[in-house]
Amino acid sequence: MLKYIKNWYLSHFSNPQVVTLVLFILSGLLVVTFSGKILAPLFASIVIAYLLEGAVAMLEKTHTPRIMALSLVFTAFIALVVILLFVLVPLLSKQFTQFFVELPTMVNQGQLLLMRLPELFPSLVSSEQVSEISAFIRSEVLGFGQILISKPIASVVGLITILVYSVIVPLLVFFLLKDKTKILEWIAHFLPEERDLTNEVWFEVNQKIASYVRGKFLEVLIISVVTYIAFASLSLNYAMLLAVLVGFSVIIPYAGAAVVTLPVLFVAYAQWGISSEFLYVLIAYSVIQFIDGNVLVPLLFSEIVNLHPVAIIVAVLFFGGLWGLWGVFFAIPLATLINAVINLWPETSKGSESNATSL
Repeated sequence: MLKYIKNWYLSHFSNPQVVTLVLFILSGLLVVTFSGKILAPLFASIVIAYLLEGAVAMLEKTHTPRIMALSLVFTAFIALVVILLFVLVPLLSKQFTQFFVELPTMVNQGQLLLMRLPELFPSLVSSEQVSEISAFIRSEVLGFGQILISKPIASVVGLITILVYSVIVPLLVFFLLKDKTKILEWIAHFLPEERDLTNEVWFEVNQKIASYVRGKFLEVLIISVVTYIAFASLSLNYAMLLAVLVGFSVIIPYAGAAVVTLPVLFVAYAQWGISSEFLYVLIAYSVIQFIDGNVLVPLLFSEIVNLHPVAIIVAVLFFGGLWGLWGVFFAIPLATLINAVINLWPETSKGSESNATSL
C-alpha cells in the first residue's frame, strides 16, 4: 500500500511546478476559509476592482491615459454606490417590510384557493390534508416574517458594518486599481521563479472568470431593470422587490428561476386572483425568462464556460455550502479553475515513471 502511494506521488508530483501550483491553490483556499470574515472587506474590494478593471482596460484601448480612465470608472462606481444606498436600499426596505405586514392577508387568500382543491380533485386531495398544509404554511411563513420584522434592520453592529464597508471598500478599490502593477510585482517576489504551469492555468482561468463574472453582473442588472419595468407597467405590487429577486435568481443556475417563480405568482394571485392581469404577469415573466435563457446568456457568455450541467450543480451545492451566497456566485468560476487544472496537469514524465518502477 505504501509503495503504491509513493509511486503515485512520484508519478504526479515529481514536477516542481506541479507542487507550486498545488501549494498556491491550497494557500488561497486556506486564507479564504479561515480568514474570510476578517478579510471580507478586502475580498469584496478585490472582486469589485476585478470587475472595474475591465472598464478601465476598455477605456485604455481608446488611448485614454490610465489615470484618467481609472478616475472616470471610479467616479461612476461611487455614483452607483450612492444611488444604491440612498435610493434603492430604502425603497427595497420599505417594500420588504410592507410585504411581510400584508403577508397574513395574502396567506388567507392562498388558503381559500387550497380549500377549493378537495372540490375540484376529490380523489386526490382531502379536506384534512388541505387543513394540515394550510396550518403548516401559515405557521412557518408568518413565523418567518415576524422574525425578520422583529430584528432591527439598522442595528448597531449592522450600522457599523455598513459604515466600514462604505469607507474602506471604496478606498481599497481605488488603490487596487491604481497600484495594480506594483501589487502584482510585490506578490510575484514571493512566488518561485519556475511557475510556468501556474501562469498557464491562471491565464486560461483569468480569461474565462473575468468574462463570466462581468457578464453575470451585467445579466443581473439587465434582468432586474427589465423585470422592474415590466412589473411596474402592469402595476404589480412590490415590483422593485420582485425585480431584484428575479435579477439575483440568475446567479443560481437552473434552480434560481424555478424558486423565484413562486413569490412572483404568489404576489400576483394575492393581488388579482386568477384574472387577465394575473395572466399578463405570467406571460411577461415567461418572456423575460425565455429572453434570458435563449438570448442574453448565449450573447454574454457564449463559450466562456464549457462545463457539464451536473458539474455546475455539484459546484453550486459544494461551494454554496462552504461560503454561502459568495460561494454560489463563484461556483462556476471555481469549477472552471478545477477543470483548467485537470486539463493542464502535466502527463507523467518518463523519468518519474522509471523511478517509480525501480522502486
